[in-house]
Amino acid sequence: MEEVRVIELFAGVGGFRVGLERADAEFFKTVWANQWEPATKVQHAAMVYEKNFGVGSVVNEDINLVKTEDIPDHDMLVGGFPCQDYSVATTLSNSRGIEGKKGVLWWSIYRILKEKGDRRPAVVFLENVDRLLLSPAKQRGRDFAIILECLNELGYIVEWRVINAAEYAMPQKRRRTYIVGYLKDSVLAQAYTTPKDWIYNSGVFAKAFPVLNEGSLQAIHKTRLTEKKDDLLLDSADEFIRSNMRLLDITEEFNKSNKGKPFENSGVMVDGIAYSASTTPVCGDRQMTIRDIMVSPEEVPAEFYVPMAQIGRWKYFKGTKRELRTRKDGGQYYYAEGGMEFPDSIDKPSRTIITSEGGKSPDRCRHVIQDQTGRLRRLVPVELERLNMFPSDHTRLEGVDDGKRAFLMGNALVCGIVTRVGKELESRLKA
Repeated sequence: MEEVRVIELFAGVGGFRVGLERADAEFFKTVWANQWEPATKVQHAAMVYEKNFGVGSVVNEDINLVKTEDIPDHDMLVGGFPCQDYSVATTLSNSRGIEGKKGVLWWSIYRILKEKGDRRPAVVFLENVDRLLLSPAKQRGRDFAIILECLNELGYIVEWRVINAAEYAMPQKRRRTYIVGYLKDSVLAQAYTTPKDWIYNSGVFAKAFPVLNEGSLQAIHKTRLTEKKDDLLLDSADEFIRSNMRLLDITEEFNKSNKGKPFENSGVMVDGIAYSASTTPVCGDRQMTIRDIMVSPEEVPAEFYVPMAQIGRWKYFKGTKRELRTRKDGGQYYYAEGGMEFPDSIDKPSRTIITSEGGKSPDRCRHVIQDQTGRLRRLVPVELERLNMFPSDHTRLEGVDDGKRAFLMGNALVCGIVTRVGKELESRLKA
C-alpha cells in the first residue's frame, strides 16, 4: 500500500492522528474525523482539533446520527471510544460497561464496519481503559467478549494488549487497552502464525512493544456460542443484542459464575476463539520522567505556584488517613486511605493524568512538583500535553482555559503508543 486512508472516531483533540502522522504523515492520511461531546454547549475538543488540522477537518455531530454513506471509504478505522462506563474513576460495581450510556457507542463502530460491507476497512485500531477487560463487575469479561465476537462476525482477527506507557520509556504511567483488528484476507492476517507465537514474538503488539518470551497461554475462551442467525441492525443496542442470539448468549452466559479473570493483558482472537496470556514488558530505552518535560520557571504563571497557606491542605489530601466517619443513617465507619508521595518526584514518570488535573484547590490526584526555584507548583498545560506526547501548545486556543486544557489531556491517550503501533503497521502494509 502506498498510503492508508484513516477515519478517526471519538477523536478528542486528535491523539490518534498526531501519533500516526508522527509515524509517517505521507503514509497515514486522515480523510475524515468525528468528535462530539453530548450535553456540552461549547465543543472544546472539536475546536482544538480544527485549530490543529484545519477548518472542516472534523465533523462535530453525534456519531449516532451520521449516516454510514456520508463517511468516506477508508482503509483504517481508529478511535478511543468513550470509556466513562469502564473507567477506574467509578467503582467497578457501578460500572455498567457496554450497557451504559457511553458504552453503547461501541455499536456506532460496529454499525459503520457492518454497513460498509465489502468496503469495510482492512484495519481497526482502538483504545479504551484497562478495565474494559473486566467489565461489568457482575460478569467479568462479558463486554470484551461481545466486542471480540462482533469483530469476529465481521471477519477480523483481533489482538489486544494492555500497555502502561511508562513501561516503554514514556513519561506517564497510563495503562490502557489497545486493540488491533485486521481482515482475514489482508496482508497483516497472511503473516499470522500461531496464538502463542503471535502474542509473544511476531504479532503487531509483540513487535511494537516487546515482552519476555516466556510463559504459556493461560486461557482459551470460545466467544462463538451458537450458530449465526440473520439479523437486522436495530436502533437500540438492547434490541440489537436481543436480535442476535450469539451476542445474547454471551450477554447471559459468558463467565456467568464471575470467577477469575477471563482475559489477561495480552491476547489474540481467531475464528471466534480468544487466546490470552499474562505478559511482562521488555524495554531497554532510557526512562522519560517529569523532569524531561518541564518548562523553565519563566514560563510558569504565578497562579500555578502553591501558596504557603495551602501546603498543609495538600499534605492532608496526599497523606495516610484512618478517620471515623458517619453515614446519613447515623452509622459509623472508618475511612482508610494510603499515603502518596508529596511532592511528586520529577525523576519518575508522572502518575496518570485525570480530567480534574487542572483545578487550583488542594486535591489528592493532582500533581504538585518542586521546580528549579525550590517552590511547589502544579503542572502547567504544556507539561500535561508533553506527558501525553502531544506537541507543545496543542490545546492552546482562545476560549479554552487552563482547566479545560487539563480536562482534554485527562481524556486523551499517549500519542507515543500510537506512533509505535503505526510504524509496525506501516512496515507490514508496505511489504
